[in-house]
Amino acid sequence: MENQTENNSQNKGSFFQSTTAKMMMVGLLTLVLLIPLELVKDLISERSQRKQEVVNEVTELWGKDVFFYGPILKVPYKAYKEYNVTNSKTKVVTIEKSATIEYAYFFPEKLSNKSDVKKNTSLKRGIYNNVVFTANMHFDGQFTQPDYAKLGIKEEDLLWDKASIIVKTTNLKSIKSDLNIRLNNQKLDFESKPEEDNFYGTLETSTFNYKVLANKETIYFNFLMQYNGSNSVKFIPVGKTTSIIVDSDWDSPSFEGTFAANDTTKTIGKKGFHADWKILDINRSFSQQYAEKIPNLNEYSFGVKLIETVDEYQQSERASKYGFLVIGLTFLVFFLIQSISKISIHIFQYSMIGLALIMFYTLLISITEHSSFALGYVIAGISVIALITLYSVSVLKNKKFPLFIGLSLTALYTFIFVIIQLENYALLVGSIGLFLILGAVMYFSRKIDWNNSNS
Repeated sequence: MENQTENNSQNKGSFFQSTTAKMMMVGLLTLVLLIPLELVKDLISERSQRKQEVVNEVTELWGKDVFFYGPILKVPYKAYKEYNVTNSKTKVVTIEKSATIEYAYFFPEKLSNKSDVKKNTSLKRGIYNNVVFTANMHFDGQFTQPDYAKLGIKEEDLLWDKASIIVKTTNLKSIKSDLNIRLNNQKLDFESKPEEDNFYGTLETSTFNYKVLANKETIYFNFLMQYNGSNSVKFIPVGKTTSIIVDSDWDSPSFEGTFAANDTTKTIGKKGFHADWKILDINRSFSQQYAEKIPNLNEYSFGVKLIETVDEYQQSERASKYGFLVIGLTFLVFFLIQSISKISIHIFQYSMIGLALIMFYTLLISITEHSSFALGYVIAGISVIALITLYSVSVLKNKKFPLFIGLSLTALYTFIFVIIQLENYALLVGSIGLFLILGAVMYFSRKIDWNNSNS
């Protein structure tokens, strides 16, 4: 009976000392370490959300997206409505007319714009740098004789002496220039009008006599506008011919909208970008004149979005997604060393190594917030690799294996950093790298006798 008990005890002890049991415990520990790794990801998300709140607060005060729609010639006209009037005594029905004032809107024949968009990095809130811009925009062009006949309006019904110019634009509170427009030789001031919708604000000049001002049925215009803004600058191509030029010191533009920038002249570099568009009336399906109401033409908008390249939190989040890979491969290296060298590594020592790997991400976030992602990554990587390498010396009792571990971690962190920096080739490089890592693991593990339960 005692011999049977002793044999069961030996069998039980031999199982927990077996390669299978050790693999199970290391695997279980790897899964347990996913919990603090997820907490780190939550921390990154929380810090990123806080940054976005600060950015929204600053852009609300400084200025948001710039959308420009205009200029538009506005001319009032008399519209008549007929109604029947019945004489109460004779019962004779007569037709009478009543006149109301409506408005006709005419888009320009030519519209040209040259915008210079400058980055502003002075708005710092705590540890966050908020990147916004100042846009200096110069407009010029011409109005030709309005085609009121297409609207079914008679010339005698048009009130030419009460014409005005209107501009619809967002971000009225962030316009920083004097608001006036020169029409031929006359200068008129813009005034802000009650908003007609929740998106655009309206600027309108005082009235003028179109017939008197028009020179050979043409009115030339030019004006300047300066905006404080953020995120994007976009236009509605209201000119029969619309030409837009945008120059900026922003190095990461995203061209958006219905119309593409000219590929032959578009340039993007580290010092900024240049883009231009030329849009004809045949390129868009809306008219040059409207009665009663200006249509919503936002679907025809185009321009540039001044995006911020992947910020430090997005990069940290991408790095944390490889956390499971880093922990798993590091444990695998230690396990292979343990199996090859017959050195015993306790599960507690695996735990310390795993926590050190988790600390990489907290160091990365905290250092990056006060410097840059690259510098934070290098400092956090060197710190964690040095810590694990020195700890490995005491665990493995020699310098050969710790040196190999240090080099392996250096290669792994370098590989992950390269993947994070890549965009178009991240999947390709990542797949090739993982394939090579698998090949290395298969090579170094080829001589291990997995059938020896006591190895």
